[in-house]
Amino acid sequence: MNIPDQAESLNVFGEPLQPCSLDPLTGYFRDGCCNTADHDVGSHTVCIIATSEFLQYSRFRGNDLATPQPEFGFPGVQPGQRWCLCAARWMEAHELGMAPRVALASTHQRALEIVPLELLKEFAIDLN
Repeated sequence: MNIPDQAESLNVFGEPLQPCSLDPLTGYFRDGCCNTADHDVGSHTVCIIATSEFLQYSRFRGNDLATPQPEFGFPGVQPGQRWCLCAARWMEAHELGMAPRVALASTHQRALEIVPLELLKEFAIDLN
C-alpha cells in the first residue's frame, strides 16, 4: 500500500522493506513498517528493539514511548518490542552510548541520509 508522496518501501539493502512491528503498531503511517514521506520531518525510519535503558533515555529526551496513551490508541512500547524510531534520535542516542539494536531488513533506506550503514550494521540483530 503506497500513500501518495510516500517514499518507495525499500530497506537499507535496497530490498523490500520488512514489517517492524504490528504489536504495538508502529511507523509514521501506523502500517507496521518504517515507511516515510517528505512530510515525515522526523524520518521515522530506524526499526529498533527497545530496551528499558533506551526507553528511559527517550523519556528523558522528551519522547515517552513507554507510557500508554489509550486516548490516542497507543499501548506504549515495552522492552523487547520493536518500534520505528527517528533516525536523528537514534544517532543522538548512539553518540551518548544509548543506541538500541536495530533490524536492518525493517529499517528504511532513507535512514541512511542520517545514519551510515556501517554504523547501523554494528547494532544489527539480523546479520549473520
